[in-house]
Amino acid sequence: MRIVVVGDVLLDTDLSGGAGRLSPDAPVPVVDVDAVQRRAGGAGLVARMLQADGHDAVLVTVLGEDDAAGLLRAELDGVTVVAGPSGAPTPVKTRVRASGQPVVRFDEGCAKPPLPGCTADMLAALDGADAIIAADYGRGLLVNDTLRARLEALAASVPVVWDPHPAGAQPVPGVAAVTPNIGEALRFAEVEGSGTQAAAAAADVLLRTWGSRAVLVTMGEHGALVASAGLLPQVVPAPRVTASDPCGAGDRFASALAVGLAGGAAIDVAAQQATEAAAHFLASGGVGAMGRSREEAPEQLPVDGLDALMVARRTRESGGTVVATGGCFDLLHAGHARTLAAARRLGDCLIVCLNSDESVRGLKGEHRPIIKQEDRAELLAALECVDAVLVFGESTPENAISRLQPDIWVKGGDYAAEDLPEAALVSSWGGRTVTVPYIPARSTTKLAAALARVG
Repeated sequence: MRIVVVGDVLLDTDLSGGAGRLSPDAPVPVVDVDAVQRRAGGAGLVARMLQADGHDAVLVTVLGEDDAAGLLRAELDGVTVVAGPSGAPTPVKTRVRASGQPVVRFDEGCAKPPLPGCTADMLAALDGADAIIAADYGRGLLVNDTLRARLEALAASVPVVWDPHPAGAQPVPGVAAVTPNIGEALRFAEVEGSGTQAAAAAADVLLRTWGSRAVLVTMGEHGALVASAGLLPQVVPAPRVTASDPCGAGDRFASALAVGLAGGAAIDVAAQQATEAAAHFLASGGVGAMGRSREEAPEQLPVDGLDALMVARRTRESGGTVVATGGCFDLLHAGHARTLAAARRLGDCLIVCLNSDESVRGLKGEHRPIIKQEDRAELLAALECVDAVLVFGESTPENAISRLQPDIWVKGGDYAAEDLPEAALVSSWGGRTVTVPYIPARSTTKLAAALARVG
C-alpha cells in the first residue's frame, strides 16, 4: 500500500549506559554512555513504522538545514521524503538512560517555530495515496490553510487518520478517524473525570466539534474507545503486555488503523487491529527495538500482543523471578485455575508453555484437542495470574523451557525428580523445579466425557 504521512518531524536520541557512581560535583548519577541510538520522531516515526511493515511510505514534511536534519534524513532511509523548508532548527529530544531507566531528557530547537509553508511538491505527494495519516506534533505544518484544504478534499475519497496534538491544529472535517489519547480527549472536549465514562463523554463532544466520521480515544492498557455517529461507543480491549516505555504506541496505533481502513476494514475491525498492533509493538521492545537488525529482533508468539521471551527478559532485568509451567489446557477448569494461581505466587511473572494442536494430537489422539491452540492461548492469557503464553510444537516442553530458562518450573501434582526429565534441564542454569497441589476431582478427560454424554 502507498501510505502518505504528513506532519512534523524531530530527531530522537537515546544515550544509554551504566550508572555505578555519583558525581563528585553534585549528588547525581554519572552515566557511562556505551550506546547512542538515533531515530526519526514525530511523523517520521510513523513513516518508519509503515516502511518497516513493507508499505510504500511517503513522508510529507518540512526540514531544516542543520546537522540534525542530516542525521534525521539518514534515519529515514527507505522512506520517500518530500520536504519543504522549515525555517527553523531541527528539534532534537535526547533521553539519557541509566541501566535501562530514564534519568533526564533535554530538548534542543523546540521553541515555537514560524509557520511553515507548503510547496507544490508536498501537495502533489498526497495524490494516489491509499490512506493518509496526519501526524500533528504541534510544529505548525498542519495549520497551513492550503494543506488543510487539500486534506479536506481528499478525505471524501481516501481514509484520513488524524493524530492530534494539544499544541496543534484541529482536524479538518470529514476525516475517517481522529485518535487522541484519553488525556488529550478530555482536554480538547473540556470534560472532567477519568476512565471509560469520561472518554465516551469526550468522544461525543469531539464528534460534534470536529465533524469527523469517528473518534477513537486510546486508553493505554484499557484499550481504545470507538465512537461514531449514530452508534453506541465500543470499547476495544488491549492485550495485556509488559512494557516499561510506552513511547510510540500512539504512532503504532495510528499507522495500523490507517492500513486497516485502506484495506477496507470497518472502523471497529480496524480499531481492533490497531490496538493489537500497538500492544505487540510495546511487547516487542517499543521504539528501543526499532533499530535492531532482523537477527536481533525478539521472537514473536502466535498470540497477538504477547511475547513470552520479552516478558522473561524484562522480569530478569528488573531483578524479578521468572516462573513457568506447561500443559495442554484443553478445557480450562478450576484445577487449572488453582494450579496457575499458585504458580504465579512463586515469582514475579508466570509464563505458560502451551502444547500446540499438533502436539496435543500426538499425545492424546486425533480427537483432541477439543479447543484450538489460538483459543486456548487466549483463554489462558485472559487469566490475571498469567503474564504470557508460549506455544510449542514438540511432544515435550524442553525446547520451550530452554528458550525461556525460567528460575522456577512448576508442575501440578506429586512427582519424583526422576519422573520429570525437564527437572535436570532447569537445574542446569540454576533453576528449580517444584510442584503445587493438584486437584484430582477436576480433569479435562472427565469434562470431555461429561460433554460427550450430554451431546
